[in-house]
Amino acid sequence: MYQWILPSLSEILAESELTVAECSPTKAERQWRISLAATEQLLTKTLATASPDITQGLVLAAPAPLFSQPRLTQSLQTVTFTAKPFNPLALMPFQMPTAIAAANQEMVPHESVLPLLPADPLATERFCLVFTDKFRLVLVLKEEKSGDKAFSFSFDPEVVQQAWRSLGARVMLTNPEFFAELDTLVKQYAPVAPDYRTVIHFSQLLLQELTEPEAHKEASENTGDFGQKTEPKIPASIPNPQAPVPDVELLQAFAHEVRTPLTTIRTLTRLLLKRKDLPTNVTNRLEIIDHECTEQIDRMELLFKAAELETSTSLKSPKTQLTPMSLDQVLRQSVPRWQQAAHRRNLTLDVVLPQQLPTVVSNPNMLDQILTGLMENFTRSLPPGSHIQVQVIPAGDQLKLQLSPQFHCKGSSPASSNVTPPIRKALGQLLMFQPETGTISLNIAATKHLFQAIGGKLIVRQRQHYGEVLTIFLPLEVSSKQKFRL
Repeated sequence: MYQWILPSLSEILAESELTVAECSPTKAERQWRISLAATEQLLTKTLATASPDITQGLVLAAPAPLFSQPRLTQSLQTVTFTAKPFNPLALMPFQMPTAIAAANQEMVPHESVLPLLPADPLATERFCLVFTDKFRLVLVLKEEKSGDKAFSFSFDPEVVQQAWRSLGARVMLTNPEFFAELDTLVKQYAPVAPDYRTVIHFSQLLLQELTEPEAHKEASENTGDFGQKTEPKIPASIPNPQAPVPDVELLQAFAHEVRTPLTTIRTLTRLLLKRKDLPTNVTNRLEIIDHECTEQIDRMELLFKAAELETSTSLKSPKTQLTPMSLDQVLRQSVPRWQQAAHRRNLTLDVVLPQQLPTVVSNPNMLDQILTGLMENFTRSLPPGSHIQVQVIPAGDQLKLQLSPQFHCKGSSPASSNVTPPIRKALGQLLMFQPETGTISLNIAATKHLFQAIGGKLIVRQRQHYGEVLTIFLPLEVSSKQKFRL
């Protein structure tokens, strides 16, 4: 017997008796996150050979968009279901009913938001349906009234088809004019059984993501139970081995809860920005909203990754997979953002680069995020009027990127003034608080841990006349090592 007139996705998967893991809320949340990360990697590898401008799949998700990588957002059509649709007028100090009505009518399938009825039990579930030419997949995280949670997933084409029928019926109830178009999109991806190699690859990604606690490693290897309850053990390399794990879990939950509504706001803001008839002042305000949401989403993503590393027994997860990369490309994207952050705080920034940047070995996405987060915290710790020099120079088998503040006025000697380091107070295991600015950020130890995860190293030195100097070392790729030795 279903709870409502239509079955929820968790009920459909429960009936299939496939891969349902009922466990503690914390464990179920972790399984959901791990499976999403594995799905993102599987999609990235599957879609890597085609042009990102060509639509290669469809994703139905709730309660917010789940994938943020540019290649996926450009290659996949996304439809988001939510029980609490965002009201764009809440951000506007004036009314624009004609524009908003037109925006709602133009909810194109590439980036659409559809409502769920408040009484629908599906509103309490997080889910992801993926349709591509190579496979179909459904993932569901269900929350009971008691607070318990259960995670389940399936590659079975018939199970995914049933999940779509249930969702499609809801679209007929709430947005019938959109159903035919969405149903046509689903039919483009035939319900064929996935290649066994795809499922094996997904299982390997899950195993890589699921870094098990050392205290229970042997037991879980013997049982092979994806949903087995284990107590996490903090690795010796974390900033404070005596700190309780719930502190880290709280940060993970906080980062997720903040990131989810911001992602929804950003998605709907970008829908409005597609309108060609908006007044210039409205467009400017929407662009500011988009920028602020993106900045905070990236910040929450960084906090989440730091917390994830602290509960992991290994730094070599797929999220920290290292590869040769162009630092020049990362800096071209990052330096304008650094300069904007400096300008907002009345600071100046000068970047000194060699004529040719070598290839380094790191993780491109994480390196950009970590450097931007580091620069954001660095600029917040400096008084107005300060100058920052960013210098990149080869250093043996590594590349050195150094951030140096300059507080003294032109014509004066550095020795004539001493620089007092900013006051920082610890907040739990990973965070620090700066009372002078009200800034909350990752502490130095957690930031160093992030750099270790991407193959780098961070050194922080306090110099009497120059303040805090940050130096990042990144390993050079083999061919670049030989080139810079010549």
